[in-house]
Amino acid sequence: QVQLVESGGGLVQPGGSLRLSCASSRSIAGIYVMGWYRQAPGKQREVVATITSGGSTNYADSVKGRFTISGDFSKKTAYLQMNSLNPEDTAVYYCAAVTYSGSQYWGQGTQVTVSS
Repeated sequence: QVQLVESGGGLVQPGGSLRLSCASSRSIAGIYVMGWYRQAPGKQREVVATITSGGSTNYADSVKGRFTISGDFSKKTAYLQMNSLNPEDTAVYYCAAVTYSGSQYWGQGTQVTVSS
């Protein structure tokens, strides 16, 4: 059963922007942190950015200054604004949520391709 649904991926030219959205398909109680991860072909999944219910954010060094995570925990949604995209950002992007009880949920991923 799908818990999180991502949208907003696609093909963009280098230097372009995309905004990813993540929505809960059903009520997930007590979300503590939401985050975005990505997995490029042949590489391990890596964290891109996270945001807590208190508003604290963290970013991978590779995206600092280019990506911005935001969230609306009352609506159980999260967003990732990606600017100045480059080919190294090409990956499948996953949304994740962790609850205060330790349960973890994942989306099915959305493809982001940066290419001219």
